Amino acid sequence: MAVSVPQRRLQVRADAMQTVLAFAALIVLFVVFSLASPNFLQFSNIVGILLATAVNGVLALGVTFVIITGGIDLSIGTVMTFAAVMTGLVITNWQLPVALGVLAGLGAGAFAGLINGLIIAKLKIPPFIATLGMLNVARGLALVLSDLKPVYFTDTPIFNTIAMGSLLGAIIPGFNIPNAVLILFGAAMVASVILNKTILGRYTFALGSNEEAARLSGVNVDRWKIAVYTLTGLFSGLAGVLIASRLNSAQPALGQGYELDAIAAAVIGGTSLSGGEGSILGTIIGAFIISTLTNGLRILSVPQEWQTVVTGAIVIIAVYLDIVRRRK
Repeated sequence: MAVSVPQRRLQVRADAMQTVLAFAALIVLFVVFSLASPNFLQFSNIVGILLATAVNGVLALGVTFVIITGGIDLSIGTVMTFAAVMTGLVITNWQLPVALGVLAGLGAGAFAGLINGLIIAKLKIPPFIATLGMLNVARGLALVLSDLKPVYFTDTPIFNTIAMGSLLGAIIPGFNIPNAVLILFGAAMVASVILNKTILGRYTFALGSNEEAARLSGVNVDRWKIAVYTLTGLFSGLAGVLIASRLNSAQPALGQGYELDAIAAAVIGGTSLSGGEGSILGTIIGAFIISTLTNGLRILSVPQEWQTVVTGAIVIIAVYLDIVRRRK
């Protein structure tokens, strides 16, 4: 194996420590913003933070796998948009059942991820360049297929309930947590099982720790790399379905920029850009840190441009701390 048992145990301890630190930072943010504004802890605002985290969190789950392998995926935002448009075409333009539209969105995302994986694994094009190209391809396809116009789901109101309905609210009156939040946590549990309990997860860590050692150990590196990028695309497709349901429309010009927040969530949560380290729990915490920070700054009337500056600075700090930790 590419990573010995003692090394893996040390990695697990380091990941756990990073997760604890990220969670502590999230608690500090909640305390600070609660003291700064009485509106922050209102139930409606907490629900807003949860809802804002849903799409970015799902994207971050997918990109966590790629980053652990030592790669990167810059296309997840526009692939999400492409998946949303495909969902809209199937449901609205082709008048097919909602279930088929959801499957079309998931399939479109997985297909884009598959193409990314094939280009990176077989053509040996660096992930940064390959996924940057896919970013533009997916954005162009979304605009072409939608004819530059949003696709609305006004004739299928049930589609909006996928993200904005409240299963919990129906069970517990007044506890109106959107379904998108439940989907996020469900996706996180699935991702955690895949990463920690399956052969795909083991090889994900092996590729990021030492790809050449994994290859010499008999691992089909190309096959598993393709599988990882396909999985990332599948999560992007799920995010596309969620954002289309949340907005009740597929917006073809939306998507670019989401990849930065997703990558930032993974990094803040302890996923190392050098590969070989990361956890799903840390990524979810990182996603909540970003949405909580954005929400708190907005409540304090901080201009949006400064919100972006603060987020960028936090990402730089997180990467630097990861470098220091790896040196130790």
